[in-house]
Amino acid sequence: MRVSDILRVKGGTLYTISPQEPLAKAVDTMAQFDIGSLAVMDHGDLVGMLTFREVLHTIAKNGGSVGNSTVRSVMDDHPMSCTPETELDQVRPLMLEKHTRYMPVMDNKMLMGVISFYDVAKAVVDAQNFENKMLKAYIRDWPEEEAPQAESAQKQP
Repeated sequence: MRVSDILRVKGGTLYTISPQEPLAKAVDTMAQFDIGSLAVMDHGDLVGMLTFREVLHTIAKNGGSVGNSTVRSVMDDHPMSCTPETELDQVRPLMLEKHTRYMPVMDNKMLMGVISFYDVAKAVVDAQNFENKMLKAYIRDWPEEEAPQAESAQKQP
């Protein structure tokens, strides 16, 4: 399975913000749409990712307030990314190793979407459920073999 499969199922909605925006506006947007990340875009280019992790660190550092921070001052300006053709088996260990919950999907310099750890986990579970159903169907349709005991019973004098 590839990242493009997740994007196809997830849909094309992408939430972005400018690096010059106040962090408070980003928090409002994240709360309004119940999302954990925003792609930070500047003149059509991805320049960073803002996730609830950076927001929480800022709030903790500022005594419970976002203060006058801008998105640029708290965003991750070097987010790990993947391509639509990246295999899910490559993405999972990267996300686990780096504790990455949100990963931009790039096709050259074009942002195609953002996948979350939840999206990856859901895709894995869905694939396993499908495989389990197929295996169960295969076992139910298993052809019956002739019992070897019938042959041995016929050969006895």
